Amino acid sequence: MDETYIKIKGTYKYLYRAVEKKENTIDFLLTDKRDKSAAMSFFKKAINNSDMPEKAAMDKSGANKAAIDQIIKDNDASIVVRQIKYLNNIVEQDHRAVKRITKPMPGFKSI
Repeated sequence: MDETYIKIKGTYKYLYRAVEKKENTIDFLLTDKRDKSAAMSFFKKAINNSDMPEKAAMDKSGANKAAIDQIIKDNDASIVVRQIKYLNNIVEQDHRAVKRITKPMPGFKSI
């Protein structure tokens, strides 16, 4: 799980993405802010569309960690949270394609 920012209608939005080990996108969410509530809504959406993960790799974002800790507590789940930089490379590399598409143009005109 990771997030990056992209320009939509002249404003920057955070693009949250979850990618499985085989590099298939599980889910995504566009938000105005990068905070715990945005991360919580992303995790809930991703879990509703797929299953509860066994492991979650993410960057060192405190908001993402707080959100996944809350999900674990609320659902009494046992998710191994890994905040090791190289383990998150799959989703980081997946963002390259998004950045490559949006860089030459001024941004998306709509979602």
